[in-house]
Amino acid sequence: MIVSMQETATDQQIQQVIEHLVRMGFAVHRTTGERQTVLAAVGARIDFDTRNLEVLSGVEHVHRISAPYKLAARSFRPQGSVIEVGNGIKIGGEEVVVIAGPCSVESRDQLFIVAEQVAKAGARGLRGGAFKPRSSPYSFQGLGLEALKLLREAGDRFKLLVVSEVMEISQIEVMLPYVDIFQVGARNMQNFNLLRELGKIRKTVLLKRGIAATLEELLLSAEYIMAGGNYNVVLCERGIRTFETYTRNTLDISAVPIIHKLSHLPISIDPSHGTGLRDKVAPMARAALAAGTDALLIEVHHDPDKALSDGAQSLYPEQFSKLMDELRMIAPAVGRKIA
Repeated sequence: MIVSMQETATDQQIQQVIEHLVRMGFAVHRTTGERQTVLAAVGARIDFDTRNLEVLSGVEHVHRISAPYKLAARSFRPQGSVIEVGNGIKIGGEEVVVIAGPCSVESRDQLFIVAEQVAKAGARGLRGGAFKPRSSPYSFQGLGLEALKLLREAGDRFKLLVVSEVMEISQIEVMLPYVDIFQVGARNMQNFNLLRELGKIRKTVLLKRGIAATLEELLLSAEYIMAGGNYNVVLCERGIRTFETYTRNTLDISAVPIIHKLSHLPISIDPSHGTGLRDKVAPMARAALAAGTDALLIEVHHDPDKALSDGAQSLYPEQFSKLMDELRMIAPAVGRKIA
């Protein structure tokens, strides 16, 4: 990091800052110019809070040069990561992987109808909530283990990856036999105990951006998983909360090129949660593909008007099929393909 001292800083104040940096494990290089002194601190310390320096006497500004995340940084794997999930499906390669399905598993009939339709349209994965984190305690909370069994059965029958959300540590072992990808929802992005435990397994983790999280915070959350040895992480932009009220969230499409610059990890886009409105899902999915997303998560329901959760943002199967055709037309223009 770079510590710029005030022009009026005394030698004693400068020395105090140097000693503070040395105690924290940094090697310090001092440069004295005509107007001010600049200190360059070099070291592997990544959990240092720059505010501890900014409050010291004589300090004008502190600038961190290297990112606080190391394993998730682009420099760790400059060529980019391609995450291989069951059946040879790769996220981060040439193919943009589309994962589709209902917000929550409601019944066997509902899940199998939707799974068959999205598979025919070209989806590679089946999404569905078994455990549902809901804002209201009175809303449908999911079918739990029964839903996981149905997801696995449907995934096997229609040759789809199974993606479902894990909410707490105790659910990891229960879900392991049934899912191919553990989804960490926006509310749990900074559930660091959960992230640490997911770092101990070797299945892919789909990490969603928090409702009010910065991209740096998202990458630091990925760092928790990777620090445990699990490098199979796919990031997900699912919309952030802003002052706009027309859509459910504000889908940050710019996150795609930014993440590709900052990190080697693949990134996916969830336009269903990002907008909360059925008629906005397809346009944002097309925009996400053009921006370079590596995967798309789309909510689909055969009867969304009667869905137990998030029906307003779920596409009808025929709408999803039409969207897939549109995506296949766009993909070659950006050097990608859709199954």
